[in-house]
Formats: sequence, C-alpha cells, structure tokens
Amino acid sequence: MNHPQPSATETRTPAPSSAIPPAASADPVEDAADRAVGGDHTRSASTPGGRLALVGERAGSLWTLGVLLLIVAVFCVVVPNFHSKAAWVATALAATEVLLLSLGQAFVVVGRGIDLSVGATVGLSGIVSGWSMSRMLGGTDWSQPVILGVGALVAIGVGTGVGLVNGIVVTRLHITPLIATLGMMGAATGATELVNDGQDISDLPPDIFRIGNTALLDGWLPIPVLIVAVVAVGAGVLLHRTRFGRHSYGIGSNPEASARTGIRVARHTTTVYGLAGGLAGVAGYLVMAQLASASVTAGRGSELSAVAAVVIGGISLFGGRGNIAGAIIGTLIITVLQTGLVVAGVSSSWQTIAVGVVLVAAVFADRQRLRLAGRT
Repeated sequence: MNHPQPSATETRTPAPSSAIPPAASADPVEDAADRAVGGDHTRSASTPGGRLALVGERAGSLWTLGVLLLIVAVFCVVVPNFHSKAAWVATALAATEVLLLSLGQAFVVVGRGIDLSVGATVGLSGIVSGWSMSRMLGGTDWSQPVILGVGALVAIGVGTGVGLVNGIVVTRLHITPLIATLGMMGAATGATELVNDGQDISDLPPDIFRIGNTALLDGWLPIPVLIVAVVAVGAGVLLHRTRFGRHSYGIGSNPEASARTGIRVARHTTTVYGLAGGLAGVAGYLVMAQLASASVTAGRGSELSAVAAVVIGGISLFGGRGNIAGAIIGTLIITVLQTGLVVAGVSSSWQTIAVGVVLVAAVFADRQRLRLAGRT
C-alpha cells in the first residue's frame, strides 16, 4: 500500500520564528565582556526591553561626565581663581592617589569583589619604603637613584603582597571580600604603626621631593600626574584589550560559567587583588614623594573615595560592568568636589559628608541602571 509522501514545500517549512532560540555565543565570557562595554547578545535593540537596556547603558556612560562638568562650572563661578594653574595643579596632585586606588578597585569590582584595605596599604607600603630608604642612607654609600629605585620596588612589593594575601583569603578560605579586606585594613594599619614606633620618617633622599613636586610644561604637568596617566592608559589596555580583562568581566558576570570555560577563577581573582595592592603601593610611594616624608596616617580613609569613584563612574558593585574611563571621571568628580570645597573654605567634615552623599546617590543610580537593563 502506497503512503502519500510529504511535498517538498512541506519538508522545508521553517519553524515559527518564536520557536527559534536566539543565537548565543559559544563563550559566555565573551558575552559578559560584550555586555560590560555596552553590547548585549541576549537582547535585541528592536524590542522594548532592548531599547530600555541600551538607553540605560548610554545614560550610565554620559551622566558622570555631565556631573563633572556641572561641578567644575559651579566652582568656577562661585570660587575665585578656581580655573587657575595653581588650582589645576592642586586638583591633579590630589587626584593621583585616589585614581591609582580607583584603577585597582575597578579591576576588583568588575570581578565582583571589593577591597577596603587599599587605603591602609598606601600607608604601610609608604612607611616600609621610607624605612628602607632611611636605612640605606645611614649605611654604605648608596647613590640616590639606587636608593629611590629600591624604595619604589619595596613600596610596590609590599602593596602587591598585601593584595595577594587578600586574594588568597577570599578564594582559598572563602571569606567574603568585604570581611577579608576589612580585616586586612585593620592589620595593615596596625603594622604601619609598628614599623617606626608610630613615628613619621623624614630622613629620606632629597631627590624624592623633586619626584613628587616637579612639574613639566611650564608647571602645568606634575611628574606624579604624568606617572599616573601612563598607569591609567596601561590599565585601560589591560582591562579592555586583553584576555585578562575579558576574563575579569566574565568572572564578574558569571563566575560559575567562567570556571566551566576553563578559567582558573581563584588564581585570576588572587592576581586581581595583587594588582590592586600593587597600585596602592605606587600610590604610597608617590604620596611619600609629595610630602618628602613617610607618614603613618597616609592613605587613611582614601578607600572610601576609591569605592565612591568607581561606583560614580558606572562600575557596578554587582560585577561584570564598567570601564576605566568611568573610574577616571568618577575620581575627578571626587577630587574636584573636595578641592573646590577646600578652596571655598568648607571644613573637612563637610567634605567627608559630601563624598558619602555622592556615593549613596551613585549606588542608587547603579541600581536603577541595572533595573533598566533588566538585571536583578
């Protein structure tokens, strides 16, 4: 008995479009990285949800720049000579410490972590570096460039060591980053007090003051600002143009999926904390160079400014989103706000309050952006 055969048109009838799943990348880490820099493989711009997500992303990349320009404009009107060379140099030098900490914090927060020990690490790396250089001055006849180079290596080494310990505690002992780095903040602060019996160290090579206070381009470009600018460019390339950065985005977006793709999440996370600590060590050295003294109180409280800067700059505390440009703009917002209030004669207590208010507002805005993007 002959059975009717389906026609060619029947065999080629495509399934309804609603039954076809959206195309997805074979690599969830690539998906996370693309979403982090503004793309989204899972949401079409032609749908209402997709349009809202794109609006949220673009608004997040523009609002911080608008806030910065508004603050600058207000201070230029209210504060006399705020646009002068002296004000620019003061603001730029004030930004160097916070920006270095913010760059390290950006990598940590993108990877779904946080580091509250960076401020204390600035103080510890600076005091240990200063102690080392003072001992070399009092010993054999070392040249100043050698002493300064050793001091820089010591500061970066101490900072990196503190960061690696943070990473090990987080990944191997499975302590939450908030608690682990909060404990390290206390330990580093205590260690700073022990190094020189709680006393500042001012017996340093004279040339270190030149590093921290010499300016190029007719006084417009201090050397610390130039150093930090180079570091910022390197951080941007590392986060946005290398596999290391894409892995950071992937881990922050979905650590389980990242592990399934072969990424060594624990090792990568530990390295990220080491990077943040190393940048804090650079900050400790530059702060010491600007003051020509290793201060036991250096860096204290700057972790709040660093966290505020990255959040204001659009780096999500929930991981997987943000960029270095946002961290830079967020840092400038914090430092311009603080410098403007100082020039205007506002007390330091009100400056701290202002930073706290801006931080809360930035976290609220971050939550709203995530809501628009359809994330929970």
